[in-house]
Amino acid sequence: MKTLILDGSQPNDPTSAKVKMSLQVQLSNVETLVLCEQKIGNCAGDFFCWVRSPGMCNTNDDNRIIAEKIMQSDLVIYLTPVTFGGYSSALKRMVDHQIQNISPFFATIDGEIHHQPRYQNYPDVLTIGWMDQPNAQSEAVFGQLVRRNAINMYASTSVTGLVNNEANLDAQIQGWLDEIKSASSSPVPALSKTKISSADVSPIRRAALLVGSPRTKKSTSASLGGYLMEQLNARGVETEILQVYTSFNSAERTRLMLEKLDQADLIVLAFPLYVDSLPAPVIAALEKIAAHRASVKVAQSFAAIANCGFPEAKHNDTALAICEQFAKEAGMTWLDSLSLGGGEGLVHGVPLNEMDGRALPLKKSLELAATSLALGKPISQQARDIFAKPFIPNWLYKLFGGIGWRQQAKQYVVKDLAARPYEKV
Repeated sequence: MKTLILDGSQPNDPTSAKVKMSLQVQLSNVETLVLCEQKIGNCAGDFFCWVRSPGMCNTNDDNRIIAEKIMQSDLVIYLTPVTFGGYSSALKRMVDHQIQNISPFFATIDGEIHHQPRYQNYPDVLTIGWMDQPNAQSEAVFGQLVRRNAINMYASTSVTGLVNNEANLDAQIQGWLDEIKSASSSPVPALSKTKISSADVSPIRRAALLVGSPRTKKSTSASLGGYLMEQLNARGVETEILQVYTSFNSAERTRLMLEKLDQADLIVLAFPLYVDSLPAPVIAALEKIAAHRASVKVAQSFAAIANCGFPEAKHNDTALAICEQFAKEAGMTWLDSLSLGGGEGLVHGVPLNEMDGRALPLKKSLELAATSLALGKPISQQARDIFAKPFIPNWLYKLFGGIGWRQQAKQYVVKDLAARPYEKV
């Protein structure tokens, strides 16, 4: 069995070192890559790996090499500290690039829309995470994320391992490897819905929007979040819009960004779904914010707006659970979220005030959300339901989606969208 270990930990992580040592003893024909030592740029979200160079990322760095190694492996093992219930930003940066290994076209799996496979065979996946202390909700979010990734990346067997006792580490790892051998995927834990209290609320004076899209001001995230900020401003709230991708990429910019965020009573994160979670740069930003708040105590609230490329908004559930867990770990008050399916197909970065009647439900939802948030209250269920309501039937979405991908490919004179550059030999 050919095994690839992708280590998403930071340098000198003692748990990572112990896990890797145990794996290397128990496995043969294994290769280990420490991801923070690789040259891997952020996924640009341009879909060129689907329509311009099908099956291959447009960025020629180590992500291409790793994507090929993944498809040449029988088993891929992810290693990561559990970060707000999800993966570390170092691991997520490579996971984001794995869309090159699937097809842009849509398929229906267990009643949900997903992308079709590009290859006939995919490796099994063992994901091993560790935490400083047990946390049932964080563990449940982690298990959900692993399972969602397995569905979208076509892993026949997917096992979730959580290190809870290093003294028994070898036995734990042996058990997880045995599950892989017996094709016994881990059960999927249920996410618990936190009841958000409206007690002891106070009106919001300042709100900051964090736009978590590489398309920055021209993104769907900016359009949705921008309209919410307009509505908050109309209700007497001072607002500011900040870009994650351009504001956390140096020590000085990070310092300035953290100072700005400290002045906000409410932080709203608007982001696109990337492989069932937040984009890697957004996770990296949240890691920095949480570390900063460990020493700087400021009373703040947090809310999120997610949009995904699938017509069903529920694909965003795991990512939004990560946002909620971040708020808890960072000592913020969670004021809930809005979840949109098919956001790129509907909004495509156009300001909502410039759209036709199709934007009316989104506007209504965001106006309701602004009314609640301005008072320091959680986003209402009514606003959430309106935002999440599908705007197009699944069958029609699949049809239009397929036509759209082919039209984009024509711009680059590409005919074979099903190319398999990393086919296993």
